[in-house]
Amino acid sequence: MRMLATIIRTSLVLMLVCGLLYNLAVTGIAQAMMPHQASGSLIKGDDGEIIGSELIGQNFKDLNDFQGRVSSIDYNAEGSGTPNYAPSNEDMIKRTAEAVEQWKKDNPDVPVSELPIDLITNSGSGLDPNISPKAASTQIPRISKLTGIPAQELQALVEDNTKPRELGFLGEPVVNVLQLNLALHERIAK
Repeated sequence: MRMLATIIRTSLVLMLVCGLLYNLAVTGIAQAMMPHQASGSLIKGDDGEIIGSELIGQNFKDLNDFQGRVSSIDYNAEGSGTPNYAPSNEDMIKRTAEAVEQWKKDNPDVPVSELPIDLITNSGSGLDPNISPKAASTQIPRISKLTGIPAQELQALVEDNTKPRELGFLGEPVVNVLQLNLALHERIAK
C-alpha cells in the first residue's frame, strides 16, 4: 500500500512538473523572447484583422495575385502532409497534367518550358508558403497584363520580397507568396 501511495505521489508530481510547469515555462520564455514567432508568425491588416501566417500557404484564386505551390490538402493546417506519390503514379500524373493545362490557360504568354516545377508540385507538408523567385517572376506577364502594372515594377516587388539563404548558405532564396501579394495589393491601391 505504501508503494502504491509513493507511485501515485510521484506520478502526480511528474505530471505537474512535466505536463504543466515545463510547458508554461517554455511558452513564457518564447513569448518574452520572440512573441511574433511564438504566436504563429501572424500577419495582420491595418485594421488588426488576421490575414494569415507567414508559415502557412494560402490558396490565391484571383489571377491578379501571385499563385503559390499546389497543395493536395488545400492548405488545411489541421493535418499537414501530402501523398508520397511516385512520379509514375496515375493520380500524380493526372494532377500534374491538370496543373500544366491550367498554367497554359492562365499564363498564355509563358511557355510550359519556362514553368518552374515548384508551381505544379506539392511541398512535403502541403502548407509551404514560399515559392522560388523564378516561380514568382514567371507569373509577372499575367499579372502585368491583368493589373496594368509594368513588368519592371512587379519584378522589383518580387526582388523586394525575396528572402536570401539562411545564414547566407542554408537553403535557397524564397518568396513568401502572402507577403508578396500584400505588397502587390498595396501597389494596386496607389
